[in-house]
Amino acid sequence: MATLDFEKQFIELDVAIREMQNLAYEWGDNVRQEYRRLKKKRTKMFNDTYNKLTPWQRTQLARHPDRPYTLDYISQIFSDFIELHGDRKFADDAAIIGGLAKLNGRGVMLIGHQKGRGTKENISRNFGMANPEGFRKALRLMKLAERFHKPVITFIDTPGAYPGIGAEERGQAEAIARNIYEMMVLRVPIISIIVGEGGSGGALALGVSDRLLILEHSIYSVISPEACAAILWKDHTKAPEVAGALRLTAQDLSKHKIVDEIVKEPIGGAHRNFDMIAHKMRRAIVRHLQKISLIPIEKLLSQRYQRYRDYGEYQEPTD
Repeated sequence: MATLDFEKQFIELDVAIREMQNLAYEWGDNVRQEYRRLKKKRTKMFNDTYNKLTPWQRTQLARHPDRPYTLDYISQIFSDFIELHGDRKFADDAAIIGGLAKLNGRGVMLIGHQKGRGTKENISRNFGMANPEGFRKALRLMKLAERFHKPVITFIDTPGAYPGIGAEERGQAEAIARNIYEMMVLRVPIISIIVGEGGSGGALALGVSDRLLILEHSIYSVISPEACAAILWKDHTKAPEVAGALRLTAQDLSKHKIVDEIVKEPIGGAHRNFDMIAHKMRRAIVRHLQKISLIPIEKLLSQRYQRYRDYGEYQEPTD
């Protein structure tokens, strides 16, 4: 398992605990007492660390290479998944996956960003950064879901849309804008879940929904901390302090009423107990889908539109 910078404090302690465990039965009560003391100290340190994470530490956790990705959740939560490919215009973008599946016997359309495991797969999936054809594939699947009256469930996990020259030539900005517009008027219920990084327009292109959920250690922001620091100070090393200013954590987003629910993760992150987080996510999806499915579609569309009109705070100048 990969170790983040702030997790390195546990390594030396874990080594000492393993050594004490090996010696405990051979050296008697004194060693066993020391072993129990170190175990207790480790547990307290572990809990204290993850209950007081800074925004930058949460950002690191959201990007953890062992964190579950969209296909991991699909295999655990849904059944009968059939992946659909291509935008019918240019190509199939592996950074976005989608297809039909069943949730408790009900047909749904699943769409999400997909990162890779290891260098080779990450390159093939472009590190979860979609090209225009990826967003157009997603839109094609959304319109298919609308045609057959299937709810749409999206999984968001991307640093942002791919900013390459080819992507811009093929209409990256238009593809993102088109998805935002079409999702706003899509005549089926939509649930979005931020499972890792929610970066920039690449996230918003799958994020216009009736209910927006976020995992406890996920992030959602108009720009990454590194990019923001590079623009404002020409210094990406200021990213840790920028992360706090961006208000990108699940807790900040809930406070500002951007997200509807924070799905609690196991202590240490979703990658430490995937079965637990998948179970919690399944329950949250089922609960919200049942509620919004009871709302007449015209009212649902009106609520969806008003939800995004209400985002943000501002003050009008007074004379």
